[in-house]
Amino acid sequence: MSPFTGSAARTPDWKHLRVEQAHGVATVTLARPEKLNALTFGAYADLRDLLAELSRERAVRALVLAGEGRGFCSGGDVDEIIGATLAMDTAELLDFNRMTGQVVRAVRECPFPVIAAVHGVAAGAGAVLALAADFRVADPTARFAFLFTRVGLSGGDMGAAYLLPRIVGLGHATRLLMLGEPVRAPEAERIGLISEMTDEGKAEEAAQALARRLAEGPALAYAQTKALLTAELDMPLAASVEMDASTQALLMNGDDYAEFHAAFTEKRPPTWQGR
Repeated sequence: MSPFTGSAARTPDWKHLRVEQAHGVATVTLARPEKLNALTFGAYADLRDLLAELSRERAVRALVLAGEGRGFCSGGDVDEIIGATLAMDTAELLDFNRMTGQVVRAVRECPFPVIAAVHGVAAGAGAVLALAADFRVADPTARFAFLFTRVGLSGGDMGAAYLLPRIVGLGHATRLLMLGEPVRAPEAERIGLISEMTDEGKAEEAAQALARRLAEGPALAYAQTKALLTAELDMPLAASVEMDASTQALLMNGDDYAEFHAAFTEKRPPTWQGR
């Protein structure tokens, strides 16, 4: 994403999210614990806009997405979203569904790793937000449920039909998206939906530790790796290896590559600059 900005200043406060930033790590917390962090129109829009702002600033090297209270995110708010969409016309519904997809694209396209810290329920849109992250760190209470068919809609919502088969395979993805049955932590880990399992109550702590590790590493190398993982999903091999070659040539001309060699020669840890 381009770092160039217009005249608008950075948003100082976010109404629907709690945002903290320290040592290159941004922590974004869904903070409606009384509603199991159910998403509203405003929460979707804030996530979309926040990720765009953080991507342009280039100060963030890793992001943790967490949920306050008893669970990660129960999905779209039934009263505030489902009730409202029943009164919308097709153009308005298309605008809303495009916006939710823009959130997923922002998670996938931002130039830093995103770590979802999952405990308790991650359902509907909450499950897809976790799915879009680069890492899913979860504790034994975590359960994922792609509930879209349960409300009479397609299971392929917000890019779920694109992302889920690529993570767990077509067979598991078909079962999860068709039936909408919850997947508890042990099975989620077995099929590859969870990147790291922690002790109960330790998911966010482990996610923060991973974020700090990533933030201290070669940020440009991580950004390019993430971009290639997303871009090459639908490429033939010849195009993929050519893109890899071009990317490596650019990175080999960067400061971090030279810093690695200097650090190796001097027998010291490298000091990564992210360029």
